[in-house]
Amino acid sequence: MKSPILIAIALALVVIFSSAYIVDERETAIKFRFGEIVQDDIKPGLHFKIPVIHRVESFSSQILTMDAKPEQFLTNEKKYVVVDFFVKWKISETGKFYRSTGGDLRVALNRLESIMKDGLRNEFSKRTIQEAISGERDQIMEGLQTKSNEAANQLGVTIVDVRVSQIDFSEKNSESVFKRMRSERQRVAQDLRSRGAEEAERIQAAADRDAIIIEADAYSAAEKIRGQGDAKAADAYAEAYQKNPEFYSFHRSLEAYRKSMGKAGDVMVMEPDSEFFRYFKNKTQ
Repeated sequence: MKSPILIAIALALVVIFSSAYIVDERETAIKFRFGEIVQDDIKPGLHFKIPVIHRVESFSSQILTMDAKPEQFLTNEKKYVVVDFFVKWKISETGKFYRSTGGDLRVALNRLESIMKDGLRNEFSKRTIQEAISGERDQIMEGLQTKSNEAANQLGVTIVDVRVSQIDFSEKNSESVFKRMRSERQRVAQDLRSRGAEEAERIQAAADRDAIIIEADAYSAAEKIRGQGDAKAADAYAEAYQKNPEFYSFHRSLEAYRKSMGKAGDVMVMEPDSEFFRYFKNKTQ
């Protein structure tokens, strides 16, 4: 009696284990019946199937990365740039994904890479090299993500994010681009030098004008002070003359002697009885 019961229990366990399956929380699954999809987007948890009749295939529900090889794209200037980019994507509809790719991730990646390259080709064809490199990279990625999702949805996948990691020049265009950049920098530098020279001339002219004004004011003030000093000296001489004319005359003669005979080698030709030497001849005066 025990053997049949044990056999029945064993068969029941085999049936249960072959019928039950678990979908991981990082996955989603599809149930097939003789190769035909009967249930897709099966959520994580414990589920059951009919052995032999049903087959279950799981796919990752996580965000995946497609790191594409650098590709050349043509700008609207007819110049090539080399673009390195990557894509974050995930399977959003397992049934559609399986029907369009056969459940092969390599097929999905090839299709997705083709979609992204077509989108990048379209975005770069609208822009110059300068616009693509300097100012509009975010716009390129936003437009690419929006338009590429329309095509990617047909594969049952969703593009979560697109990033252009590097934009470089092709070897043919590098030298011409560098020459143009150097010319532009030289033009800007020359413009700055011209503005600096103009400003320097303006400052120099203002400084020269201020110096002339300061010198003129100083000369005017000096002449005024000198005039005032001469006037005071004249007043002093006049006052001294009024008090003692003879002493004043003697003092003026001494000043004349000092100025006329104060330097070595001075020669004067005058008559001995000249009025100029009257204080030398008359000792009592």
